[in-house]
Amino acid sequence: MTYRTKYAEFLKRDFPRVPFTSDASLFEQMAALGERLVALHLLKSPELDPPSCRFEGDGDSNIAKGRKGLRYDPRSQRVYINATQYFAPVPHDVWQYQIGGYQVCEKWLKDRRDRNDRRLTIEEIRRYCRIVTALKLTIEIQKDIDALYPSVDENVIRLSSETSQ
Repeated sequence: MTYRTKYAEFLKRDFPRVPFTSDASLFEQMAALGERLVALHLLKSPELDPPSCRFEGDGDSNIAKGRKGLRYDPRSQRVYINATQYFAPVPHDVWQYQIGGYQVCEKWLKDRRDRNDRRLTIEEIRRYCRIVTALKLTIEIQKDIDALYPSVDENVIRLSSETSQ
């Protein structure tokens, strides 16, 4: 069972649980992956430059409402913010990625669309490209964690209160 599956309910309402393993080498590998995730999620990782997606198309960078507004096209891997402007490539698994029950890529743009000034600034465009990159790398790191997690689960250090239950 993978980490996110095992702790799915816990992750919806709290911070990630850190299972400690008795294998020091395994612990160091997992800690390094966790450190990478923290840096990515804080958008402070050097892995975010250059970003994996771009903002393209002519227009005013306004996030439109309605059919020609915010939408995802899985065939072209584009996140449109209006009829002519989009972020690409945004892989389907990145677009679908959820944290805390929210689809990150969609929610971030919707939050900006719903304010009075719906126009994205240059800094917001850069940030969104970095968010897409962070999520793409997060998915890759999760695969590494999933590969190591069965060994962690086998060698987890149980607290005395856990063993008596």
